[in-house]
Amino acid sequence: MSTQSGETAEFSGHSYSLENDRRTVFIALTVISLVGTVLFFLIRKPDPENLGEEESCDDQDMEAIESAQNNVTKAVDAFKKSLKLCVTKEMLLLSVTTAYTGLELTFFSGVYGTCIGAVNKFGTEEKSLIGLSGIFIGIGEILGGSLFGLLSKNNRFGRNPVVLLGALVHFVAFYLIFLNMPGDAPIAPVEGTNSSAYIRPSKEVAILCSFLLGLGDSCFNTQLLSILGFLYSEDSAPAFAVFKFVQSICAAVAFFYSNYLLLHWQLLVMVIFGFFGTISFFTVEWDAAAIVARGSDYRSI
Repeated sequence: MSTQSGETAEFSGHSYSLENDRRTVFIALTVISLVGTVLFFLIRKPDPENLGEEESCDDQDMEAIESAQNNVTKAVDAFKKSLKLCVTKEMLLLSVTTAYTGLELTFFSGVYGTCIGAVNKFGTEEKSLIGLSGIFIGIGEILGGSLFGLLSKNNRFGRNPVVLLGALVHFVAFYLIFLNMPGDAPIAPVEGTNSSAYIRPSKEVAILCSFLLGLGDSCFNTQLLSILGFLYSEDSAPAFAVFKFVQSICAAVAFFYSNYLLLHWQLLVMVIFGFFGTISFFTVEWDAAAIVARGSDYRSI
């Protein structure tokens, strides 16, 4: 009897420790997103008028002192500029897409691996599958980045087809995960779960889903970075600061609720954000196409 009580106390203490660890990581992600945003604000473009000019040591020292004195002012100005960008139609629409990338970033980088490791029906290899899953996520990221990033200059159809492909790939992956993983996998205890999914858990399907998650993520991120560079070429630092801020905050929020929601609810949240994020991106892309019609070299981005 005392042995059972000791095991219960040990398990409760372990669960409490895990909860504290998750809370710590959540706070750390939030702080990092804020710090990263401030660092983006401090990025400034080089002055083309001074390129190639030779300066004396005194002039360089004076410029360094003035630059240090103006850093705070420039950061504040960049912050104000980013706030103005936040309320523009294009940035508000793209923020929906960015929010989706933050949610699914947390899912494929942490939640999905936890689900794989918690399924006891994978046998004794469920822990080793976590590492294999990460490898295939990376393969999907590399393949997608190569195809849709490096070769984007030759894309005659714009960015919408790539984003649509990413959405379809993710929806297929979510559906397969829904069928292959038990609903309580994200919140299962350390011992794992013996619950059944809609199909018999398959290692091959689990690894396939990892690849699809990485591939779809690369589709969204390459095209988001591309359209941000095109629309905000003159204000790239504030624009990318807003992008990383929204993405990091949503990733932290997803990390927080992942310990409480069953798997099918988490998948539903991502499907909803993925659908509206795709529509939002399409709207911005169509507006950007109008800029091309006025003479901008849109496809060179």
